[in-house]
Amino acid sequence: MYISTRGNFSEVSASKAIKLGMVPTGGLFVPKKIPIFSTEEIVDMQGKTYQEIARWIISLFLNDFSAEEIRDCVHKAYNLNNFDLPEIAPLHSMGSDTYFLELWHGPTAAFKDIALQIMPYFLSLAMKKLDVNKEIVILVATSGDTGKAALEGFKNVPGIKIIVFYPYDGVSRVQELQMTTTDGSNTYVVAVRGNFDDCQNSVKEIFGDEAFNKILNEAGYELSSANSINWGRLLPQIVYYFWSYLQLLKQKKISQDEKINFVVPTGNFGNILAGWYAKKMGLPIHKLICASNENKVLTDFFRSGSYNRKRQFRQTSSPSMDILISSNLERFLFEITGHDSEKINRWMEDLNKTGQFEVDKVTKKYMDEIIDSDFAGEEETLSVIRDIYHDAGYLLDTHTAVGYKVYQKFLERTGNTSKTVITATASPFKFGRSVFEAIRGKSFLEGKCEFEILQELSRLNNVPVHAGLLDLDKKPELHHIISEKNEIRSQVEKILGI
Repeated sequence: MYISTRGNFSEVSASKAIKLGMVPTGGLFVPKKIPIFSTEEIVDMQGKTYQEIARWIISLFLNDFSAEEIRDCVHKAYNLNNFDLPEIAPLHSMGSDTYFLELWHGPTAAFKDIALQIMPYFLSLAMKKLDVNKEIVILVATSGDTGKAALEGFKNVPGIKIIVFYPYDGVSRVQELQMTTTDGSNTYVVAVRGNFDDCQNSVKEIFGDEAFNKILNEAGYELSSANSINWGRLLPQIVYYFWSYLQLLKQKKISQDEKINFVVPTGNFGNILAGWYAKKMGLPIHKLICASNENKVLTDFFRSGSYNRKRQFRQTSSPSMDILISSNLERFLFEITGHDSEKINRWMEDLNKTGQFEVDKVTKKYMDEIIDSDFAGEEETLSVIRDIYHDAGYLLDTHTAVGYKVYQKFLERTGNTSKTVITATASPFKFGRSVFEAIRGKSFLEGKCEFEILQELSRLNNVPVHAGLLDLDKKPELHHIISEKNEIRSQVEKILGI
């Protein structure tokens, strides 16, 4: 069963939590209980395929889904039609202690594919189980990657419409074209004159607007979400933490019970939260290292205990992390305070009213035990890409480069040499302009369009351009709506004809 982080909603089944997306009265759904494994149970999964581990983890959280239904979802999502390698998420070694977990081998070249290839099957099953006879409208706010991954996962799914909002001029040209060239009879894409937080806040307000939801229901629609505020999006991400640990165990890179670190470049705190759930379930994790770019609201929070979104918003070369309000932090705080919804309500109200909140000393102490945090500036990010390419012939995207730089700082500061997995969240081709600039210099960009740069990168590294990015410039752009940030609700009304 699933409960609200704010204690303001009755507990619901997994199906209902996935269908609703977020708590209608405000807050996020979390599992009432977290399953815990013994070391022996984890070790016994050594040698299993990604699909087998996915079935194992997912079944523990979706109690109203049968084993056969979960097997079917996993089979349809994780296969060679959707991912270009049978491992789904391979590990790339950078020496004896450091590994990149490549999460970008899905159809849109970003880690969001891991969750958004399976989530549509979860939602379709949930609708059947709950006997939903209305059309589901999925509202998505994206900082770049979630949008295309969600569009790709949900396009042409019967009974569902999907509307994606992204910051105009706030994503890479490749990211934008991935979204605006999406076909499908049920897909809608809206560029918003604002940043990701403007998109996310508007979507959350729509979910919490009871009067508007009543209008939608009368018109035959119900809302859901494909952002990581939806538990059905977050759950599949827990799998790859277990997968990568078990791969290291299988390859005899670590011994039984040996604790490892994970470095996670994150903005909305969903990816790293999945790692925290894995640790809570018994996975031997020493530290979760939270990596931020120059929008370092999370770094400052974990260091001081004070969350303050009142700061200059920066557009960076790692746009998927250009976020000042990290929604999944609410889940994390609820969990580590022992499900103290009074504290969560107070902190979230402070954040909403004043733009900041501060946690108590006990909460801060727990955060310090499990989370380490740092950030990388723009020059540092490009420098890492250049150094790794020249030293190892390996290409990093800008977000993964942020993660690697933060890991270097962690090593210098702590001297901790535990084996470390860095989550590589996107293909380097997805942010080709920045990657090419880092390797060859700004002057080499002159006169080259985004797609010429992709071909140059391919030649430089003798690696083909990711299939999901090929010929985007030759596809027709099918979505042209540009909206002011205060018009998002009216755009939903126009699209739905209400």
